[in-house]
Amino acid sequence: MGRLGVTEILIIVAVILLLFGGKKIPELMKGLGSGIKEFKNAAKDNDQPAATRKEEEEKI
Repeated sequence: MGRLGVTEILIIVAVILLLFGGKKIPELMKGLGSGIKEFKNAAKDNDQPAATRKEEEEKI
């Protein structure tokens, strides 16, 4: 239990297609991709030492 098989994934994709239609899905994926990219950039910025972040803030 807890694992998704091929059948379950196909059912989920079919439901998404029915709900949003074929034209809206590329827009949703684009938004999802940009959101993930922003999240990764923010996480990467948080990994920098505080002194480095302070220097970058002073440049701005």
